[in-house]
Amino acid sequence: FAPAEVEAFDQRVRDGLEAAGAVDYAVEPKFDGLAISLTYENGVFTCGATRGDGTTGEEVTPNLRTLRGIPLRLPGRDWPALIEVRGEVLMFRADFAALNARQRERGEKEFANPRNAAAGSLRQLDSRVTAGRPLSFFAYGVGAGGDALGLRTHAQLMDRLNAWGFPVAEERRTVSGAAGLLGYFDEIGSKRAALPYDIDGVVYKVNRLDW
Repeated sequence: FAPAEVEAFDQRVRDGLEAAGAVDYAVEPKFDGLAISLTYENGVFTCGATRGDGTTGEEVTPNLRTLRGIPLRLPGRDWPALIEVRGEVLMFRADFAALNARQRERGEKEFANPRNAAAGSLRQLDSRVTAGRPLSFFAYGVGAGGDALGLRTHAQLMDRLNAWGFPVAEERRTVSGAAGLLGYFDEIGSKRAALPYDIDGVVYKVNRLDW
């Protein structure tokens, strides 16, 4: 997007909220992986699915259980009876290179890119195959049960997810107004080649959850 489009977005947000001053945004990289939804009941991981068409996904619970970045039980007691955690399964660039090196050594077909490798690994019929693949997970939000947390901001939500044991983006920030949005875009753009994983942009979210 051109800077003017980002400024117009910020203006629409302020107009829609009838905000008197600058709006704070939670900003983070947009992971280039596979979106998944994790359901926890009474703190225990019970179901995991791909996003699919946005309404119906593919259940891959046994495979997700093999990922070290996904806690099977939430610590503490500050979770509701039902909570849906949303995030992304991906493969780090270094892990992808190592996986393709092993594929070559075995005379097997190499993967085209980290995203395809992650998606194919997660959809394996045998969870033992998934367990042998270097998959990572990052949480970026919640669905069902989120209102019961009583949090004021998305930044607080990310901190809560991290406290529960979910990896979250280290590059996340809270910025103010259009200038903050554009500054973060430039910052991530300058770091993009050095990030350990692929991204396909950045995500802007109004930080206040009641907004």
